[in-house]
Amino acid sequence: MKNALTLAALIAIGTPALAQEDEVVSFGRALAESNCASCHAIGREDESAHPEAVPFRELSERYPIDALEEAFAEGIQVGHPDMPMFQAEPDQIEAILAYIETVQ
Repeated sequence: MKNALTLAALIAIGTPALAQEDEVVSFGRALAESNCASCHAIGREDESAHPEAVPFRELSERYPIDALEEAFAEGIQVGHPDMPMFQAEPDQIEAILAYIETVQ
């Protein structure tokens, strides 16, 4: 019984953190859908609409994901040739990277 109460307490403590993490990931997905999905595959199985746009699920094969933070902060200017300039705010960067991590 004591172990069950301890487990319940740990779950209750962790639940707000998980909910906040889910919100960050959801925000990142929404940003990816509105800013990136017209060219990039942003999910685990979809195909990129642009032939030179790397699927998000393959980004970690090419770059350390945390290294993308600086690129987002400075404005991504590399990628496929007709990639639009995209500069993100710190909370947007955190959310996008959190989402990208979920599809690796």
